[in-house]
Amino acid sequence: MRHLPVRMARWSARHAGRAIAGWFAFVVLCLVAGIALGTNEATTKDFWVGEAGRAEATATEGGLERSPTERIMIRARSGELDMAAAGAAAQDVTERMRDLPEVESVAAPVRSKDGEVLLVSVVLNGPELKGKENVVPLLEQTAAVGADHPHLVVEETGSPAISKGVNDQRDEDLALSERISLPVTVVTLLIVFGSVIMAGVPLLLALSSIAAAIGLSMVASHVMPDAGVGTNLILLIGLAVGVDYTLFYLKREREERARAGGRLGPEALVELAAATAGRAIVISGLAVIVSTATLYLATDVIFSSLATGTILVVAVAVASSLTVLPALLVVIGRRADRLAPRRAARRARRGKPARAGKPETGRMFGALLRPARTRPALTLCLSVLVMLGLIVPALGLKLIDPGKDTFSRDIPAMRVYDRLTESFPELFVTHEVVTRSTPEQAAQVKRALEDLGRRAQADPLFARAPKEAESTKDAQDATSPENPTNPKGPQRPTNPRTPAISEPTVRTSADGRISVLELSVPHPAPSAEAIESLTRLRQDHIPATVGRLSGVETAVSGDVARGRDYVSHESDKLPLVLGFLLLMTFLMTVWAFRSVVLGAIGVVLNLLSAGASLGLLVLVFQGTWAEGLLAFDSLGAIASRVPLFLVVILFGLSMDYQVFVVSRIQEARQNGMSAREAVLEGINRSAKVVTSAAIVMVTVFGAFVALHLTEMKQMGFCLAVAVLLDAVVIRLMVLPSVLLLLGERAWWPARRPGRTVRAQEPAAAGSPAEVG
Repeated sequence: MRHLPVRMARWSARHAGRAIAGWFAFVVLCLVAGIALGTNEATTKDFWVGEAGRAEATATEGGLERSPTERIMIRARSGELDMAAAGAAAQDVTERMRDLPEVESVAAPVRSKDGEVLLVSVVLNGPELKGKENVVPLLEQTAAVGADHPHLVVEETGSPAISKGVNDQRDEDLALSERISLPVTVVTLLIVFGSVIMAGVPLLLALSSIAAAIGLSMVASHVMPDAGVGTNLILLIGLAVGVDYTLFYLKREREERARAGGRLGPEALVELAAATAGRAIVISGLAVIVSTATLYLATDVIFSSLATGTILVVAVAVASSLTVLPALLVVIGRRADRLAPRRAARRARRGKPARAGKPETGRMFGALLRPARTRPALTLCLSVLVMLGLIVPALGLKLIDPGKDTFSRDIPAMRVYDRLTESFPELFVTHEVVTRSTPEQAAQVKRALEDLGRRAQADPLFARAPKEAESTKDAQDATSPENPTNPKGPQRPTNPRTPAISEPTVRTSADGRISVLELSVPHPAPSAEAIESLTRLRQDHIPATVGRLSGVETAVSGDVARGRDYVSHESDKLPLVLGFLLLMTFLMTVWAFRSVVLGAIGVVLNLLSAGASLGLLVLVFQGTWAEGLLAFDSLGAIASRVPLFLVVILFGLSMDYQVFVVSRIQEARQNGMSAREAVLEGINRSAKVVTSAAIVMVTVFGAFVALHLTEMKQMGFCLAVAVLLDAVVIRLMVLPSVLLLLGERAWWPARRPGRTVRAQEPAAAGSPAEVG
């Protein structure tokens, strides 16, 4: 691996045209292959977790699975509801919906208890996850009915409409984040390089790497289903690491160019950069890939999709830095060499001195490094205390699986959902009790489930359904022959999987083995009351009823059960993932630098960085004080997927900076400097480029704070804060202080190397000297 980056750079430099053409052919091939195969999307069963997952698997086996359902509300635009007009609109809705191939059935209209809303429930064909794709024609017909009845408000909501709204909002948010991050990235690169061409190279390679990774992810989805989040992460991580890797390589090539003073050709300069920055990029990329791969241990389709997207885009970004980047640098270098005499003559005519070739650290970085250089012990103690103080809020971390009740009210379907649950509170949450037994026990199981339903209705935590007489009367009034809402021609029977709003009913499979009881709860899914109702159902009501029957398997699903079981599943997997993550971080650092001490330091510093960022995440998002500042509604907790995902990604990104900084220190040490001199030299030479890379990452991640989805806000905020803390506090204060205090002991058990003589004319010698 030590010589691979140099060999690849040498070939690319000597065959620049073929390397550039080959890279872009590879990108096109990846996209074409991905488009040709398409994306294999995860199905409902891929999301089954815990008891809720077992319940849904059992219900599906009996043909009693949950179907995507839409609710069409009809209410007066002002004043009281005219039932004759509302009935006509309900009839119009019913007839239009029944003509759609996406619709399985339409239920009879039901009137709210206050008489102000008429509700029509529509069941869609196909599985639950397909609802967001099939709902578009329904929304169009609902809008058409509203236009035909201008004195009424006809509006639609439901899980399919909400899911479509969330997807549309996410697409708009991603476009917004790109509009924010791309200009800032370009400006940062212009400041770093002072050249439009050089600034465009990192951006070009990052975008092409993203395109290739998206195509490859579509291919990979046929091995591991895509949960719909991989592309978002490819854009997020791809722009960050793609620019970073190219930036490190470019800066090193420019340093070598400045040091050579025109004595070396572009090919030799690229080889020198590959021997140092190229190797660091490979190690860094492998560290991110290995860290991210621990997400597969969570055995969750969402984390697997996130891991696959990250691994692919990082691998492609590393490949671009080792193949096409050296070729581009040679082409640019040859052009610069041709223009150099002309530029020098112009500067001479203007009386300007030649530009200094030595890279500068800058006053700001010098000031940041001064405490570690002059008082390392004090700097270390204060820096660690600050980081530990930031970690403290993380001890109060609370997790929640955000359901539809937490989505932004900027989504029209969510505003309708609020009005729906206000008129029909029993539609907030439904617990689904699923049983499996022998056909001979079917009657006994049904009686036990009916008893369970009565016990639940007597519990204040559960919804009391409207009196059967009132519900029946409303339904009859709405569909009687005298009422204008009576559909023309024969009616389809109401789908038994979506009963009218009435007493709890038991549904049984055709073979009598599987039964389902649905229980309503008038509280939103994330609320303490809804969670308590699930606990009481599982621990009290079921054991007292159907749980008494021998040989009967019982499990509970529903929105609340899904969320709670998902959080529990992640909590159970966290120690395993974190343990492997710490082990792999340690082993990767030891392998890269042949030092056990550096491996231990890397683990501790990564824990400090990740812990501090999680502490700030809890401090900002778990409370309410920052709601107005960052435009979010606090959930009182952190989205359950965020901490595990962020810890893994942050360890990988922290390894990025660890590798690039320590590589420069190791290089200085191998060139004969003392331990102290090597630390100061390595930090000085890497500080500016690491901080510039951090600015790009902070911008990319920080743009996600402007998104609507609270979960994405939390991810973007935590990543941005972590990168900032890691680049400034950890790499400029804590790490140099530790290394200065340890001296040569930091490299144990490796022996101090002899002085490496730097090749002055690698072009003539054939290859650059190996450094590190």
